[in-house]
Amino acid sequence: MHIPPSYQPTDAAGKLAKGFIRNPLTPILGVFLLVIGYIALMLMPREENPQMVVSGSTVIIALPGATASEVENVIVKPLERKLKEVKGIEHIHGMAMDNVAVINAAFYIGEEKEDSNLKIYDKIMQNMAILPKGAMQPIIKPLDIDVDIPVLSVAFYANDPNMDPTHLYDHVKEIQHHINGLPNVAVTDVKGAKKHQFNVLVDMNRLSGYNLSLGQIVQATQSLAYNVPEIKGKTQTNEIVMIGVRNAIESVEDVGNIIVAQYGGSAIYLRDVATVTAGSDIQNFKSALVTVRGEDGKFSPLKDQITLTVSKLQGTNAVVIADSVKEELEKYKEQMKSQGISYVITRNDGERANEAVNELVFHLILSIVIIAILLIFVLGWRESLIVTFTVPAILAITLFIAYITGQTVNRITLFAFLLSLGLLVDAAIIVIENIHRHFHSPGAADQDADELMIEATDEIGAPTNIATLAIILTMVPMAFVGQMMGQFMKPIPANVPVALIASLFVAYIFTPYLAVRLLKKPDHHGGHH
Repeated sequence: MHIPPSYQPTDAAGKLAKGFIRNPLTPILGVFLLVIGYIALMLMPREENPQMVVSGSTVIIALPGATASEVENVIVKPLERKLKEVKGIEHIHGMAMDNVAVINAAFYIGEEKEDSNLKIYDKIMQNMAILPKGAMQPIIKPLDIDVDIPVLSVAFYANDPNMDPTHLYDHVKEIQHHINGLPNVAVTDVKGAKKHQFNVLVDMNRLSGYNLSLGQIVQATQSLAYNVPEIKGKTQTNEIVMIGVRNAIESVEDVGNIIVAQYGGSAIYLRDVATVTAGSDIQNFKSALVTVRGEDGKFSPLKDQITLTVSKLQGTNAVVIADSVKEELEKYKEQMKSQGISYVITRNDGERANEAVNELVFHLILSIVIIAILLIFVLGWRESLIVTFTVPAILAITLFIAYITGQTVNRITLFAFLLSLGLLVDAAIIVIENIHRHFHSPGAADQDADELMIEATDEIGAPTNIATLAIILTMVPMAFVGQMMGQFMKPIPANVPVALIASLFVAYIFTPYLAVRLLKKPDHHGGHH
C-alpha cells in the first residue's frame, strides 16, 4: 500500500498534483477529455472563414410621376437627415431616380443585426409624416450577409441547344423547390433564367390607322396585369404569365381579346393592333454561359445555363449542407438526363471549407509530432512522451469549449490553435524539467517519488501562472479591435487564452501523474557526495 506524501503544497499547482497523482479517476479524465475533443471537432460546423456580423438596410420608396430631382429633395435628403439620428450607422448613401428613392444605411461591423434593422424600421415609421402625398409605403430590405452569399452554386444546361429555355427553367424551378426544403438551407435563388411570358408586339402602322397611341395599349394591358413586364402568378395550365389576372388569361387568344379602345362604335381588340405570342421574356438580354470538361478531357462548346444558388443559415455546417444538396441532385439525375438536362457544381464552399479544415488539422498533428521529436533530444523520450500527451488534451478542452460557445471550425480558429501550439507545451515542459531536476538532485534517492513530484510541481506553480497570465494579457487587446478585422480575427482572442488556461490545468494534473509512472530515478545516492 502506497503511503501518501507528507509534503504540503502551498500553490494551486501542487494541490492539483497531489489530488490527482494517485487518483484512479485521472486516466478516465484524460480519456474523457480526448473523446469530447474529438466529438466537438466532428460536430462543430465547418466553414472556410469565420462568421461576421454585417448589418445594414435598404429603404425603397416609390413616388410615381416624380422626377429624380423632386425625389431627391422631398424624400432622399429629409430621410438621410433622419437616419443620421440612428446610433451605430456608419454610412448612409441615398440615390434618387425618376419615380423612386433608394437609401442604403450601413451599420458598423459588429452591430447586432436584428437591433440594427429594428432601428431603421422604427425611424422610418416615426417619420412617415414627412413623406410627400402620393409616396407609396416604404419597402425596408435588411442586408443579410449569411443569406446573400451562397455556399453552393449549380449550373444547369440543356444538352440540346434548340431546347426552349423556358422548359429548362421549369425543371430547375421544380428542383429548387425541393432543395429549399432541406434542413438549414436559408434561401435558394435562380439566376439567368428565361421565364414564361406573353409578348405583345405592337404594329405601329395599324396603331396610327386606328388613331391610337402606345400609351392606350400599355394602359389597357396594365389594367389586367399584376406587373409589367415582371412575371407573377401561375395559370391553370401551369404557365407563368406576364399580363393577366390569375385564372382569367390562359392563352394567346385571351390576351388578343383585350379591348383597347372603341372606334366607330365597335371595339378594337389588342389582336387588331399587335401580334401576341407565348414565349420567354424577350426584354431580358442577360445570359450566362458554361463550358464543361467531358470524360475525354475536352471542353464542350459554350452553352446557355441557369444557376441555382444555395445559402445557409448562420452558424450551420457548410459541409453538411453542400453534401445534402448534392444527394438531392443525385435523385433527379436520371430524370434530368431523360429530359436532356445536365448540371455541374460551379461553387462548393462546403468542400473548400472541409479541405481547409482537414489540411490545418493535418498540420496541427504534424506540429505535435515535430515538437515530440525535438523534446526527445532535449529532455529524453520518456519526458517527450509525457509532454506530447498534454497537447491533444489541451486542444480537446479548447475545441469543446469553442463548440459549446457556438463557434465554428474555420481557418482562423485553427490558426489560433497553431499560434498557441508553441505556448501550450511551456507549462508541461517547465513542470517536467523541474521534476527531472529534482530526480537528479542530491538526496533524491532517499525521498518518496510522489513527494518529489508534488514538490517540483508546487515549486514552479506561481511563476508559471504569472508567465501564462502575462501571455494571455497580450491577447486580450485583440478582442477590442473593431470593424471587419476585429470580427475576422475574433477566434484568436477567444481561443488562445482558453488554450493557455487549459495548458496549466493539464500540466499540473497529468504531468506528475505520468511522470511518477514513466520516469525512473537515476542509480546514485546524491546525499553522500
